[in-house]
Formats: sequence, C-alpha cells, structure tokens
Amino acid sequence: MPNRLASSTSPYLLQHQDNPVDWWEWGDDPLAEAQRLDKPLLISIGYAACHWCHVMAHESFEDPQTAREMNDAFVCVKVDREERPDVDAVYMEATQAMTGAGGWPMTVFATPDGQPFFCGTYFPPRPAHRMPSFRQVLASVSSAWSERREELRASAASILAQLQERAQLPVGERPPGEDDLRAAVAALAREHDGVRGGFGGAPKFPPSTALEFLLRHAARTGDATALALAGHTLEAMARGGIYDQLAGGFARYSVDDSWTVPHFEKMLYDNALLLRVYLHWWRLDGSPLGRRVAEETGEFLLRELRTAEGGFASSLDADSEGEEGRFSVWTPQQLVDVLGADDGAWAAEVLGVTAAGTFEHGTSVLTLLADADPARLARVRAALSTAREQRVRPGRDDKVVTAWNGLTIAALAEAGALLDRPEFVAAAREAADLVLRLHRPGGRLVRTSRGGVAGTGVAVLEDHGDLAEGLLALHAVTGDAALLPVVQELIDTALQRFAAADGGLYDAADDVELVRRPRDPLDGPTPSGAFALAGALLSYAALTGSAAHRAAAERALAPAALVAARYPRAGGWGLAVAEALVAGPLEVAVVGEGSSARELHRTALLSPSPGAVVAVGQPGAGGAPLLADRPLVGGAAAAYVCRGFVCERPVTSAEELARSLGVRRA
Repeated sequence: MPNRLASSTSPYLLQHQDNPVDWWEWGDDPLAEAQRLDKPLLISIGYAACHWCHVMAHESFEDPQTAREMNDAFVCVKVDREERPDVDAVYMEATQAMTGAGGWPMTVFATPDGQPFFCGTYFPPRPAHRMPSFRQVLASVSSAWSERREELRASAASILAQLQERAQLPVGERPPGEDDLRAAVAALAREHDGVRGGFGGAPKFPPSTALEFLLRHAARTGDATALALAGHTLEAMARGGIYDQLAGGFARYSVDDSWTVPHFEKMLYDNALLLRVYLHWWRLDGSPLGRRVAEETGEFLLRELRTAEGGFASSLDADSEGEEGRFSVWTPQQLVDVLGADDGAWAAEVLGVTAAGTFEHGTSVLTLLADADPARLARVRAALSTAREQRVRPGRDDKVVTAWNGLTIAALAEAGALLDRPEFVAAAREAADLVLRLHRPGGRLVRTSRGGVAGTGVAVLEDHGDLAEGLLALHAVTGDAALLPVVQELIDTALQRFAAADGGLYDAADDVELVRRPRDPLDGPTPSGAFALAGALLSYAALTGSAAHRAAAERALAPAALVAARYPRAGGWGLAVAEALVAGPLEVAVVGEGSSARELHRTALLSPSPGAVVAVGQPGAGGAPLLADRPLVGGAAAAYVCRGFVCERPVTSAEELARSLGVRRA
C-alpha cells in the first residue's frame, strides 16, 4: 500500500511511495510527530537522477526488515534536494563538517526539532569497504538515543553553534575590480589541465560559470590566455563522452580526467548553462564546434526535457534497465549490427569504441577525438540514434524548477535569436509564461511544479535571481515590455526577504523554518543565489537607470572579490557579472521596425561585450527607460550605443553598429 509520499509532486519522492518505510515529506508535521513520540528524525535526502540513491533504496528502503527497524525507532523523512535546496544545504553543511565529505544519498539523524547529531551518505546493506551496514547504523543510533540522549542533544547544539560561527564569514567590501579579474584568470591558468582541458583532476565537472567568466574577460580585454583556457576546455568536453555524441546534451560530470566516462545523468541546469557558454564561444571566436554544440544542446532541451505544459524537466536518469549508462554505451559488434561492416568499423575508430571497452563489461562511451568526414558522420549518427531509440530509455524527473527554467529561458532566447532558431525563442517564451502563471500562487514565488500543479516549497534566492535573468534575456530578444515589472518585483522581493544585517544575502527567505538559515554566496554547479541576483540587478539597473539596483548588485558581488585569486571556480558567475560591471555594462537601444530594425537588433545581440543590455521597441511606445527619447533617424530605424545612459551618435546600418560593438562578422 502506498505511503504518504503518494501525494507528493516530487518524482523523487514518488519513487519511494511503495517503500514499506513510513515516510513523511519534509515539513512541520514530521517534526511535531517526532516530538510527540520523542523519537529522533531519520532524514534521507537525494534526487531522482541519483544512481546511488536508487541503489540504497533497493537495498535498504525496499527491505521489509530494514523498514521495520526504521519505523520502530525513528520518524523517517524523505527530502528531494532539488525541491528543497534550503533543507539540503543545512544538512549537507552538517554532513561535511562531521565526515569531511558529502554527497547523495545523504543520511542524517537529528533531534525531534531537526538538529543533526549523526550524518553520513550511502550505507550498504552489509558491512563493506570499512563502512558499517545501514542496519548497524540504525541500531547504534537507536541505542545511543535511548541511553545517551542528553549527550546527543548537547552534541547537536554544539554542531549547530559551530556551523553558525563558520557562517559569519566576511561578505566583502567591494565588487571585484580589474586586478581581481586578472588574478582570477591567472589562478585558473595554474589549475588548467593543459593536456585534457578543465581545471583540476578527476572527477571533472563542467566548469560552466568559470568558462563564462573567461569568455567575458577575453571579450572585454582581448586576453588570449583567457580565450585559450576556455576554448581548450569547451572543445575537450564537446569531443568527450560527457557530451552525447549522437543526440546532444551533456551528462552531469566525468568520472575520469579525460572527459571520457560520464556519470550518465543529464541535468537541466548543466545543459542550460553550457548551451549559453558554447553560444558565447561561437559569438566571440566563430568556433563551428561551438555553434554545433549550442544548436544540438538546444535541440536536446526541446526534445528530451520539455514538458507537456511548456516548462522544462529537471533531469534524465543515469540508469536504465537497472544499470547505469546502459542506454548510451556500445560494443564494436553492436556498431556493425546497426551500420554494417564498413561503417561499423569506421564508426568504432572515429567514436572511440574498442574491443576492451572504455566503460564496463566491454562497452564504450562514444567520443569524437578527431574530425571526420561530416557527411558520413552525420549518416552514422542518425542510424545509431534511431537504433538507440529502441532501447529502454532512462527515466525523467519531470518537475519544473523555477531557477533552472530561468537559466533555460535565458539560454534558449539568446540562442534562438543568434542562430535563427525561432522555435528556441518560442519555447523560452512558453516556459516563461508557464512559470509566471503557475509558480506564483497567491503572489508568492514557489520552487517547483509538476504536471501543471504548483509545489508547496517556497522559492529560494536562486529562483528569484535566475528567473529574473531569464526574463531579462527574453526581454532583450522580444522587446516584451510587460516582463520588466515582473523582473522588478522578483529582484525587489529578493532584496527584501533574503537580506542579511551585514549586507549579504541568505539563500532562504525570512519566514522559512529551519534549524539555521542557509547562506552560501559561492557557486556550485549553478550560479549562487547571490551572484544570480547580482547579474539581474545589474542588467535591470542598466535598462532603467536605477542607481539603487546597481548599488545592490555591487554589494551582492562582493564575495567574488574574496575568492578571485584563490579559488575562482567558486565565484565564476560573480566574476562574470563583475566583467559586465567593469564594462559598463554596454547598453544598446534599437528603435524602429522592419528588416533594417531586425538587422540592427540581431547585430546588437551579437555584441560580445560582457553582459551587454539590449532594448528594442518603437519610439514613444513605452517599455524600457533605455528607449526613452530615442527617435528614428531620418525616418529610419536606428541604434543607440550607450554607457550609463550616455549615448554615442545613433547609427542606422548594421555594419556601422557592428564596428561600434566589436561584432565579429562572418
């Protein structure tokens, strides 16, 4: 019989609805139940595409005896980390502090009011690799709660106090300046893997925000080192197994240092960020590979992750048929079976499929380490893609996350405009319409929806910042003036409800009940909430002339200056926004209609100037204040290039505008 999770909107929680565990969804009710029964909480945190989450569920949560022991001694709570990143942040910090590491599944034991006293990650069903079995852990914690309860309570209070003290880090006094930005490039150069691309060793995650920073720095300064660092990594990832060589889209990370073998789950946020980075690489450097990967990634998003309601699903699973990667890997014989002997042998050589295999059980992940005959490669890719569609597909987590849809809206809107793919822009607009219609019940932004039903978790800081960023990019492409008041509402709400007394920003709103309020100003795999908000604040200030919003952007960027020279990957998005701050950012107002106005508009969007802001519309029609008092020139469409609302002489030809903006002409 299904448990309480059957009514959840989270696909991850629904994966556990038939467990014999008496699961609760996170909220006030399980904490009240734990206090009533005087039992500790067992908090299990994961996400739908997590391979080891599936493993632990099968080994332990589906086992009746293990479930009985869990139910007898604990109030058991299941948390989708993607739906409740605030809860995940609190307990991940505790797990890392106690164990020196973290990951998912995360297993936390806490007092009835939620204070953690013992943390871990995956526990096997039997002792292995110096790890106790999960049932041994259950027995030990249950015994300790019965016999040493006050000691555990004191330990939990001490842990929280230490975490709170660690959280009082300096927020910084100023945004990154020219010296900081140069130091960040130098630091990334020291970390760069000159052979395989990327920064540091295995496992290698796509350094999306750092790459965006490097491209912006190269665009602003002409720094060849920054461009080379970015280009090397972007090419290595695009040719590696982390990129789906048949149908586009990036996996979560590479388990090795050569980008060959991925962890096969595909996340919306990775692909949205990387689509934009590859697009910007092509815009700056003219890379054909950058353009191809940007287009294919956009196609992947529309084909694989678009939901029936018009939003974008969170992820594709790593597993199919109970095995990680089974959908994606090949043997030489399988290639021959699909392609025939000649093309099969050729494809094995070109795509890195060996007899020994690069993955497991003699299978290989497809790579593209050398250029090949484009026509033949296209034919082979199409045939293999068709054959692969007969396999059992990985599962999809189809919840719609506000922040990640914001990133996707921005990427698709820009890509559609620059690559002449109107279906991308249409998809971005539809996703924006869905989020704005569904994710604001009662006027309060929520984190997720699924199947057209809004979730119950309120939005965190990154939701406000990333959605505002997406709407601003969509405004630049479409000129939709109705988006700007929504952006103002989002960023002003964020400044009001997430502000800290010291001028920094919390990740959770001021009314969210947690044992401590999470606050991490630095990037993870996505831009931090603070840096995401900073980018939106800066763009909005440039469009409207608001000095208050520009000042707020500078305050939010300050933590990036503290890490620029030491660990720039932790502040990549903040450094990218700082590049826009140093550059102005550039403002371009395009007025008029017809083909000449469209050509001016696209030329403006092609500007590689960091964070350039573009407004388009008719003279006197309202919209962005940047358009105010910008008349046609001799009755013709015109473009005004401005910095701080101080504009150069208007131009009426795309060629003149391209010269002014430093646009690369194909």
